Amino acid sequence: MALVTAIAAHVLPGLLLLLGVRRRTGAVAAVAACVLAATAAVAVAQSGGTETSVRWIPSLGLGLSFRMDGFAVLMVLLVSVLGIVVLGFAHAYFDRDGTYARFVGVFTAFAGSMTGLVASADLLTMFVFWELTSICSFLLIGLNDRSAAARTSAVRALLTTGAGGLCLLAGTVLLQVAEGTTSFAALAAAPPDGALAGAAAAMVLLGAFTKSAQVPFHFWLPGAMAAPTPVSAYLHSATMVKAGVVLLARTAPAFSDGEGWRWAIVVCGGATIVVGALAALRETDAKLLLAQSTVSHLGVLVVLVGVGSPVATFAGTAHLLAHAVFKAGLFLGIGSIDHAIGSRELSDLGRARRVAPFAAWATVGAAASMAGIPPMLGFVTKEKGLAALLDHVDGPEGVVALVAMAAGSVFSVAASIRLVRALLARPVTAHATVDGQGGHDGHAGSRLAAILLTGPVMAAAAASLVAGLAAPAIGRVVASASTAVDPAATSKLALWPGFGAVLAVSIAILAAGTVVGLRAPLTRSERGATAGVRAFDATYDGTLALAKRTTRAVQSGSLPTYVAVVAAVLAVVLGVAVASGWPPEGPSLAWGTPLEAFLVLTTGAFALAVVAVPVRFTAAFLLGGVGLGVSLLFALRGAPDLALTQLLVETLTIVIFLIALRAMPRRFAPSVRSTPRVVRTTVAAAVGILVPVVAWMSAGARTAPSVADQYVARSVDEAGGRNVVNVILVDFRGWDTMGEITVLAVAALGVANLVRVAGGRRRRQSPGGEAR
Repeated sequence: MALVTAIAAHVLPGLLLLLGVRRRTGAVAAVAACVLAATAAVAVAQSGGTETSVRWIPSLGLGLSFRMDGFAVLMVLLVSVLGIVVLGFAHAYFDRDGTYARFVGVFTAFAGSMTGLVASADLLTMFVFWELTSICSFLLIGLNDRSAAARTSAVRALLTTGAGGLCLLAGTVLLQVAEGTTSFAALAAAPPDGALAGAAAAMVLLGAFTKSAQVPFHFWLPGAMAAPTPVSAYLHSATMVKAGVVLLARTAPAFSDGEGWRWAIVVCGGATIVVGALAALRETDAKLLLAQSTVSHLGVLVVLVGVGSPVATFAGTAHLLAHAVFKAGLFLGIGSIDHAIGSRELSDLGRARRVAPFAAWATVGAAASMAGIPPMLGFVTKEKGLAALLDHVDGPEGVVALVAMAAGSVFSVAASIRLVRALLARPVTAHATVDGQGGHDGHAGSRLAAILLTGPVMAAAAASLVAGLAAPAIGRVVASASTAVDPAATSKLALWPGFGAVLAVSIAILAAGTVVGLRAPLTRSERGATAGVRAFDATYDGTLALAKRTTRAVQSGSLPTYVAVVAAVLAVVLGVAVASGWPPEGPSLAWGTPLEAFLVLTTGAFALAVVAVPVRFTAAFLLGGVGLGVSLLFALRGAPDLALTQLLVETLTIVIFLIALRAMPRRFAPSVRSTPRVVRTTVAAAVGILVPVVAWMSAGARTAPSVADQYVARSVDEAGGRNVVNVILVDFRGWDTMGEITVLAVAALGVANLVRVAGGRRRRQSPGGEAR
């Protein structure tokens, strides 16, 4: 339960901040939660107790299951360690105001949600934390709630990833129905097959593609740059966008051999690689450049992890680690530079070499890893990815994936070169850039702030360099993680793989990317919203407009119209039920005694008279006669309890009617002219005829013994009562009875208040203040 405790501990900082404790105390608690999660992950893995579960609804077999294998340990460490780094950076980055307090609380909850997601042992548990990450990311992206851009981007991200979450839920339900389990281990051991399994695989893919910003759902990710830089660094390096990759890594062993899975992975992932890299090459805002490059690298990860090849899975796990390190360094580096010079425009980043030299040069090192330049870790993992696609993915989909990755890598190198050029070139212009947070001059003179702003960037660049030099050792760590996903996914990493086709492709990519990057301009080019953003906005605005028009049409304020619509729908549903069971069959009908026949005819006559009379009081009196006739029929049929209940209800109803009629006109209002009489008569007759017909057919459709026998036996044996109806209401269905009593009490209060208001209004309108 160590990991479960660590996940729950992430709630503590938010609670402390809500209770008004000092912000520093909340930040310390947040760091402690991340440390606890990392420690728990390592301890659980070393102890061999890799699985644990928390019962939720045992009677339905629902619970939260966690598995701490090598892959989960690697991801928990990334989430926790980078969380600590980002929290330290944010301590110097933010002003000491309410924004910082909200950031710490939501950030820590987000880290806990991501920890639970990567440690999930089944799809149900992953879905729970999947939705929590969507909610937390919405709050983080919209942290600056005074910014319209931040609010719009947060809503766009929430709706897009939320739609994917619904798809994931549908896939989870389909797998539970088809296979009886959603456990990753069980699905990998016995890959599902059949139509339901294919539909579940499609739903899983949609969930993963929306979360990890794959084409055509990639449009939401650049907009998330409206969030402050610490949020962007964490979302893009270790958490939010990696959730889809984690989902594919867990489900690919079960679905990769299914029809259409590999082509869906290759087409969407390959398109994302190229589209993201090209977009990064056009951006002049450094954060947007990094966001678009994240889209491209997510495409690489999706292809490698999702294609189902063991070596590709190993390469994807390695690149996931490398990407987390260098992308965190890049975002924090740009944030540190922005903090120092007040701009993120490429044409102005050259000033950083004088104002913030350590952050600038460390950012150059991280960019070298993103470009895949030796001896950085990014070079090692990119080589492994190319080798996996070149040698171990057969068929046309392997060729498409290799071409897409090579083309995307060229533009990714070019975007990295542009960033490096901007950092090393002389500044041309000076643009102020709003970063979801106001000015930061209040911390400029603090030595601790300078260390916290620069240290993480230098640490990330150094980690990429050291890991690249120690590639074999990193390969053993990656092998432990990848074999947890696929036992055959074992391989090695090497800084120098030797001369061969892979090295030749890498050299060609670096050469072509360098040429393109050196020729690409650094100045701003005016561009409107992307096609994806325009499509989303049009869909969103159109949905709201349609909802308003629909509301105006169906919420007209006319009670007769509402009743007519409900009755018409009921008549259609009942009519379909009767038609599907035609010719109808039911128990034999009999009049019973002459007295029962007389009561039936009399009650029917009262019901017809209710429709015909024009005076409200007379109609209420006749309606009471209908209820009284039904009560007498219950009594004659041997159900005195039902007869008494019906009599009391009818009496109370009539009293309420008479009280309410004091505030209403004496005669009924004229009929609604918009609805012809023949339509109203047809709907009423259909409901009146079909309801008893369906009840009669239902009585003859019994195929199992009646539950009444069980109620009778258990009333005496278990409840100790011989009045079966009372025992059912009090013992067997006590909660239902309490709910019904509550509803009746609320309705009575509403009626009493309505009568009081209406009576007071009539007294004010009467001469002398007396009621007429």
